[in-house]
Amino acid sequence: MYFKLFFFAFTLQLFAQERSIRRVQTASDEYDKYTSVGNLGLTITNFGILGNGWNRMEDGSINPSCQYKQQTEIPREQIEHFSYSGLWVGGIVNGERRVSTSIVDGVFESGSEGFELFAKSPIAIQSSISSTTQDSMAQYYSPTAVSHQDIIANFSDYGDSFNDGQGIPNHNPLGIDIRLESYAWNYSYADAFVILNYTFRNISQDTINNIYTGIWADPSVANFNYTDYYTPGGGFTWYDNLNVFDETVDNAGFSRDIAVQFDTDGDDGWAESYIGISILGSSIPYRYLDTHYNQWVWTNSSNSDYPAYSMPINDSERYDKMSSSVPKGVGPEYTSEGYPSAENSWLFLVSAGPLGSVPSMDTTNWALPPGDSCSISFTVVCGLWSDGFSSDSPGRRSNLHVNYDWAQKAYDGEDKNRNNQLDEGEDTNENQIIDRYILPAPPPAPNMHVELESNKVTLYWQNNSEFFRDPISQEKDFEGYRIYGARKTDNEALGEFSLLLEVDRENTIGYNTGFTTVGIRNEYGGKDSVLFEGVYYHYKFVNEGIKDGWINYYAVTAYDQGDPDANLESLESSIYSNRVFVFPGKPEAEENLWIGMPTVYPNPYRGQAEWDGYGSRNKMIWFRNLPKEAEIRIFSLAGDLVEIIQHDDSYKGKDISNIDAQKNPLMSGGEHAWDLITMHDQATASGLYLFTVEDKKSGQIKEGKFLIIK
Repeated sequence: MYFKLFFFAFTLQLFAQERSIRRVQTASDEYDKYTSVGNLGLTITNFGILGNGWNRMEDGSINPSCQYKQQTEIPREQIEHFSYSGLWVGGIVNGERRVSTSIVDGVFESGSEGFELFAKSPIAIQSSISSTTQDSMAQYYSPTAVSHQDIIANFSDYGDSFNDGQGIPNHNPLGIDIRLESYAWNYSYADAFVILNYTFRNISQDTINNIYTGIWADPSVANFNYTDYYTPGGGFTWYDNLNVFDETVDNAGFSRDIAVQFDTDGDDGWAESYIGISILGSSIPYRYLDTHYNQWVWTNSSNSDYPAYSMPINDSERYDKMSSSVPKGVGPEYTSEGYPSAENSWLFLVSAGPLGSVPSMDTTNWALPPGDSCSISFTVVCGLWSDGFSSDSPGRRSNLHVNYDWAQKAYDGEDKNRNNQLDEGEDTNENQIIDRYILPAPPPAPNMHVELESNKVTLYWQNNSEFFRDPISQEKDFEGYRIYGARKTDNEALGEFSLLLEVDRENTIGYNTGFTTVGIRNEYGGKDSVLFEGVYYHYKFVNEGIKDGWINYYAVTAYDQGDPDANLESLESSIYSNRVFVFPGKPEAEENLWIGMPTVYPNPYRGQAEWDGYGSRNKMIWFRNLPKEAEIRIFSLAGDLVEIIQHDDSYKGKDISNIDAQKNPLMSGGEHAWDLITMHDQATASGLYLFTVEDKKSGQIKEGKFLIIK
């Protein structure tokens, strides 16, 4: 078990270092991009692999590999689902089976059989989000974007020419260029899946027949707030997982065909989630596309317990796996759905075909001639276990099914019956082509501005949500706003947000409160706005009684009226799209108006403040009533210099490990935290300390003192 973990911890660094040595590349390998707009954080590379093996990036951070939910502040729901997965694609060329793979079991050395796809260009990112000021995707806005976050990668299975296998043993390239476009959304109903659209173009001189392609996955559902996956004995194991091929039927009468894995005991409530991968459709009609499922134990090519469930070891066997399904079993060794009931380090492969651009007369065979292209779309989808079920069942997978069905609806778009052609009534915009990736859209989250004071947070937002037209109904169906704050209790069952206020239009729908309580008014009672940094804001909400020095968070969402005719409930913008983290506190002193003395809180500091973590570097006190630019000097009672702190009003807490800088929290400008570590990198001792604060603009110096009791 730990052998596998050790190598997986370093694989991507080996890719980056060794792959560039052994071959001529047109682009550098990239493995630091991941879907970030929704709740499913999936690493996308430009060499065919998905996931990052839970590897640390160069800056020491760990990006999501396949994490759901990545946005939540509830630790039990921050669940990882696989270390790696990757593309396999095979076809028949001149009677020979050829398969190109991005990754296979147990191969960690670059240049070895299995690592056979090569980056062709840098990853590109584009977004359909253009105006939300809190959303970082706006910087990637493109009118051609499909989703809130398109990640686009181009790679191939050959080197300098279509038959150049780069010296990899047993690798005979198909000679294909591959384009991956991944799509992710931040809608609350569509944030648990990522769609992967692969296009294969034959650049060789030979026709490729009967292409089959699939995604190989090495899942292990685990929560790293509960287990330690690097340290032997840390509680993490690959060997407590089960798989199932979910063939339940959706509301349209189609089989879902999802390859699924889950942790059998849910790790005491810390890993109660499913990972699923499925085919949504392809460039050939759905009725001609066969989906196949296989699973085997990690690196096990001869399974005595389950002989049919064995790892393929060459291209012919890999092609056979992709073009057929493992037989189901009967008896105590199998689940009720026919799959092994023994927990283990199970992998799976979900595949489909045959693909091509030219069908045979009976459409049972497809060819891809030189220069032609074909495509296929997969989805990676997650879902928390549904309550009330003690073991795996279709009922417990209901959240997974709901999330998958939205992915399928997104892919289908106008093609409601999945026949790859426009039938009567389907071409809603009358442009004579099938428009895919159409989702009902809530109004966008309003653009927001936040002002901080001591014990007080004021939210301002614009009215941009109110002018949004639903892409399906073409109606302006905005209904109201909801204002959320951080959960007020330790009860995770209540969720991570508290609803602070809801307001809606005065009509025949909803509460009909109107917007009087949040609308900004002038002295005559008329509608008005306030100006911040050249932008006008139309509404405000004040939250008082907030503790200084504690992190808090807020969001304002917009929701619509719903569409009963389309059987759609009211849709709400993502609660995460404009969430802002804040540390309330005293604002910085205005220039030449530094009134009062700087202070420290808590004072005295008694051993450990409630906001402290458990490590020696996770402690914190706050200096307050600071000027815009200041130098803080801390001295022992004997006069020894303990620490020097440079402060300005753009301070974000990056010098304090107890503050998560990745949340980019807003701070008041007049406060600065200290972690009680001296300039000599030592923990401070108990005692009385003196400090000075110098206003860097005026040169004025003020003094204070505080007490540490450990």
